[in-house]
Amino acid sequence: MATEPLLLITGLLLAISVAATRASNRFGIPALILFITIGMLAGSDGPGRIAFTDAGLAQLIGVVALIYILFSGGLDTDWSIIKPVLAEGLILANIGVLASTMIAAVGAHLILGFDWLLALLLGAIVSSTDAAAVFNVMRTRGIYLRHRLEPLIELESGSNDPIAVFLTVGLTQLLINPDSSLYTLIPAFILQMLLGAAGGYAFGRLMIWVVNRIRLQQEGLYIVLTMALTLLTYGFTAIIGGNGFLAVYLAGIMLGNANIVHKRSILRFHDGIAWLSQIVMFLVLGLLVVPSQLPAVAGQGLAMAFWLVFVARPLSVLIALGWTKRSLSQLLMVSWAGLRGAVPIVLATFPLLAGVPDAPLLFNLVFFIVLVSVLVQGISISWVARKLGVMADQPELIDSHLFVPDVSGASQILEAHIPPDSALVGKSIIEADLPRGVLIVQIQRTDGYLIPNGSTVFAPNDRLVLLVAPTALSAITELCASCSLNPIGPIKIGAQGQVEAQATEVKTN
Repeated sequence: MATEPLLLITGLLLAISVAATRASNRFGIPALILFITIGMLAGSDGPGRIAFTDAGLAQLIGVVALIYILFSGGLDTDWSIIKPVLAEGLILANIGVLASTMIAAVGAHLILGFDWLLALLLGAIVSSTDAAAVFNVMRTRGIYLRHRLEPLIELESGSNDPIAVFLTVGLTQLLINPDSSLYTLIPAFILQMLLGAAGGYAFGRLMIWVVNRIRLQQEGLYIVLTMALTLLTYGFTAIIGGNGFLAVYLAGIMLGNANIVHKRSILRFHDGIAWLSQIVMFLVLGLLVVPSQLPAVAGQGLAMAFWLVFVARPLSVLIALGWTKRSLSQLLMVSWAGLRGAVPIVLATFPLLAGVPDAPLLFNLVFFIVLVSVLVQGISISWVARKLGVMADQPELIDSHLFVPDVSGASQILEAHIPPDSALVGKSIIEADLPRGVLIVQIQRTDGYLIPNGSTVFAPNDRLVLLVAPTALSAITELCASCSLNPIGPIKIGAQGQVEAQATEVKTN
């Protein structure tokens, strides 16, 4: 296809997909289904007649998209919220996937007549819940759950891809090379997880250090930098034998919960990249599938989908979390929120590219299972939450790490003078690690006034105009032990942009 028509079609498909999100919000249909449908309509069997059969390119696009979706999911994850459910989430993400793989394999063996190794491969492919699907449905439809179920579900969906990828690749190799042993996967899995966790931690620390100290002149370059570091995190970790998906998710959590410069811009941009990744990934997978082949596997696919939703998923959740004090209704909610999405479809391309016998059948089955899962579970998730009594009218906790510090209520405006011998001189605002509830409104210097950002470096004799919440007064007083703090009052902007104030206390809404 010539360049101009290709660009025209790409732009048209993206625009239609964005417009489709309006229909998703209005009619309660998960947007991911609409993205896949648009891809199928544009494909070889649809009116678009685009013949796309490159499974390798689809896999590459899917992997890159998953990298940025998981990184963005990590950025949006508030550590203080997931910490109480960390043990449950990790057990569910690993033990749950193993249990789901084996129970799904039993269904594939009994229902489809697959031999055990092929049945295990199908179980591994469809075992993990999909971060893109879960994030999309939960957030765009405003579903809030009680009992810390939201962070548990999102933590599981963001962290169970590594084990599913590992099992799929390992079982694919066993089918190609029957002389290999299933037991050899165990030490390899442990090594991958350990290296993945180590890579995520190391690159997370590196990202924080680089972003805060590189001192770039253009704000947009920080976004390019984080995109590059994300790919470096995945690529390096994967090359040394670790799990790159786990690494980028952990690195995203670390960066999102740190004090970094231009944090709002970075978070907003990566949220947009995650949406673009979801749209492109589902469009490409919709193009890859041949709809005319789906009716032949409809009966088998429907049977496996219901086995997965009503048997394998609930039992795996019970096995993983049965030891906790969670009620049956909470466990059922976790089970129902385990949506399948693009990840299983991307994983189904691995045996397809490896030349595994029956790989085309596996791909079509997985595609059908995903469609049923997103339709049945995605559309009914809010109804199920209400019936189980776990639905909340508003979020229990707010992702406060995404926004400006919580300066509210009866807050004071203070002026702080930084003497030449202060420990703050030469430090950036980020390095100073100001307490939550403190906002530097303006810095006054001999050569004028400036509105600071996180990379602004304190200079001798700076005069800071601070907006301080009551809860942060003692902390800022201790931090500025060598500085003089003077109360000033309601802010008024002068003719040259400087801050003017007179009173001693203000009320902020």
